[in-house]
Amino acid sequence: MKHDDRHKRVNVVYSTNPDFHYDTGESDAPETLPNDRQNLRVSLDKRNRGGKQVTLITGFVGNEDDLQSLCKLLKTKCGVGGSAKDNEIIIQGDVRSKVVILLNKEGYTKVKVI
Repeated sequence: MKHDDRHKRVNVVYSTNPDFHYDTGESDAPETLPNDRQNLRVSLDKRNRGGKQVTLITGFVGNEDDLQSLCKLLKTKCGVGGSAKDNEIIIQGDVRSKVVILLNKEGYTKVKVI
């Protein structure tokens, strides 16, 4: 074991098991599904937003970088603000129809409007 690896161990001081692998606390990022296999749901949400409407895109399966780039594309094309976290994209305002058209152009074929 290298000296650098010892400092990455989490919650284990020593193990006598020869097959034991240390938990370094790093989680593997999920593999991003191809656009045509993503099952995205587009809905209007007003809950806990002070009466304001947002377009909510859920069901994205992939890593955080791909989610952020899709969010940036949608915000730019719709001309509004928004955010992306926890595999959800929030776009300000009721732009469901515009979002569905943009997603279809990007190759997301399994888009359902709720």
